[in-house]
Amino acid sequence: GEWEVNLSRQEEEVAEREGTLIVELERIAGLSADEAKNLIMESLYNDAKRDAQLMINKIEQEAQLSADKKAREVVVTSIQRLATEVVNDVTVSSVNLPSDEMKGRIIGREGRNIRTLETLTGVDVIIDDTPEAVVISCFDPVRKEIARVALERLVQDGRIHPSRIEEVVNKVAKEVGGIIAEEGERVIFDLGIHNMSPEMIRALGRLHFRTSYGQNVLAHSKEVAIISGMIASEIGADRELAVRGGLLNDIGKGIETESDANHSELGADLARRLGEDPNVVNAILSHHNDEEPKTIEAVIVQIADAISAARPGARRETLDNYIKRLESLEKIAESFAGVEKAYAIQAGRELRILVNNEQVSDEGAAEIAKGIAGRIEAELRYPGRIKVTIIRETRVTEYAR
Repeated sequence: GEWEVNLSRQEEEVAEREGTLIVELERIAGLSADEAKNLIMESLYNDAKRDAQLMINKIEQEAQLSADKKAREVVVTSIQRLATEVVNDVTVSSVNLPSDEMKGRIIGREGRNIRTLETLTGVDVIIDDTPEAVVISCFDPVRKEIARVALERLVQDGRIHPSRIEEVVNKVAKEVGGIIAEEGERVIFDLGIHNMSPEMIRALGRLHFRTSYGQNVLAHSKEVAIISGMIASEIGADRELAVRGGLLNDIGKGIETESDANHSELGADLARRLGEDPNVVNAILSHHNDEEPKTIEAVIVQIADAISAARPGARRETLDNYIKRLESLEKIAESFAGVEKAYAIQAGRELRILVNNEQVSDEGAAEIAKGIAGRIEAELRYPGRIKVTIIRETRVTEYAR
């Protein structure tokens, strides 16, 4: 019994001592026990919150890096998988003649032959002093093609008179109409597209005769459809919608109209009238930012259109225009005082200029660069932008004998 009494007394003493210590601690710290507990919990909470934020930031950075990497992979994979041939289609607007004597026969008595051909085809036939050639001019590529083929056949045949011209033009128009239908049918068959109206197929077929910067528009549209389908498949978007939107993105260029609306608006109006999905209409309208893209597929069509148009060899300008543009760039640079030599490089996308270091200071070089860039903007027309690089260096040569 005594042992228990002693133990009980000691417990009381410990409890009393603990109470005294807590009171003393509270006095020294200026905090109650509850306040101290709350302070510790708050400190732990802030530490945990900071650690969590650091973890979130790290995850976000890793996600951003992997997203960029994945995006590059999708685009590069799509380009690599596209095994289409580079189109070398050039719009021909002249017909070669066996001799200059044939020009008189094309014109006919009092111009009746040339008038008949122009009336039936809706083109302008230009006969000038160009040796053994006739130029055909028309904004409509299909009419231009009909006139070109008809004139070549008439020249080959030798019989050129109004009734014969009418016969040949009608025959060629039927053949070209057949080609339009055939090309339209072929492209939707190749892409596995169904439920397309005959009017839309004809508009697609007409793109076979259209070129943009030397790139055949139908081949470009098919390429955009293929790339759109690949990207959509890679990222889990609606492949069928992307392919259809990609194929019809430039359909406005195949419509016969006198309207001054741009090709995106014309194409969207046609698609809407023929009952295409509103998302396809949006993809057509938004591929040149005439409207905001409403779906991921519309964004994919924008990307695919840019890839198809920008890849090397897809588009080109005539050699004469290209050389003239390079010469103009170099001439503008060389007209500035202190410029010793100018070189247009990177297919005319960069102008590299060597200046005389004795005549031109570093500050002067910057002024010349600004001046040249300003002159180029004011005087030349060009796609994209042109980089102007000034090189000013001091060379000292000495020989050890």
